[in-house]
Amino acid sequence: MYDLAQFSDDDMYDCALSLRNLDKGCRNIEDIAERTVRYLYENLVDRQTGKSACALVRFFMTCPFMELSEELQLAARTLVGGRNVASTTKCLTLISTAGDEPQWNFRQQSSGHQAIPLLDRDFVSRAPMISQLIHQFGLDISTVLEPDPEILVDLEQTTFNVFYIPEAAGSAHIPAQKEFVTPYQIKSVLGFGGMLPSGNLFAIILFTKTPISPEVAELFKWISAYVRISVASLDKRAIFAGR
Repeated sequence: MYDLAQFSDDDMYDCALSLRNLDKGCRNIEDIAERTVRYLYENLVDRQTGKSACALVRFFMTCPFMELSEELQLAARTLVGGRNVASTTKCLTLISTAGDEPQWNFRQQSSGHQAIPLLDRDFVSRAPMISQLIHQFGLDISTVLEPDPEILVDLEQTTFNVFYIPEAAGSAHIPAQKEFVTPYQIKSVLGFGGMLPSGNLFAIILFTKTPISPEVAELFKWISAYVRISVASLDKRAIFAGR
């Protein structure tokens, strides 16, 4: 286990290697996503309380609308008021989740986050956390919406910045302040991920009860690189178990 408040270089190396090897025996993206969020939730701790330093850990990935199940397609359409969603539209899809509340451990019980259609640049720009995440990853929104095959190789090799909000309370980039940030005492938000060979983007987001320093946030750039290797090994396979 790692004390998130005192996360060190040695912790970073050990955590990165552990996450890199989680793909063994996995058959789809959901398998590796579940292992990853569970490992982070259980191993990033607050030494003072002995409990998880994270209130919630989530693994998202962009997926074409046509590759989603009927249930997720319905969730996507519902989220945009029944508007037509093109078959190739990228949807930011919740693949796995782990957290303090029982319902936060089942992606099917998420309300409003199961599949978010990224309809166009304007739609994404009006979703503060999503647009900021893409920006801090060093990507252009158009790259996520319509990846150019000619630049995908370069993007895969990029070491992405982390998505980092040092103070979640009052942040314009973190919605649901009254419903989530305040009651669950969320101190910081940290996201990391990268572009996969398929052109899909994955992102792991930590909502922490422990403040994260800029120095600790910087270390997660390296963890991101190792996790990407693990996730990429299952890219272009089935996304969800049973499909």
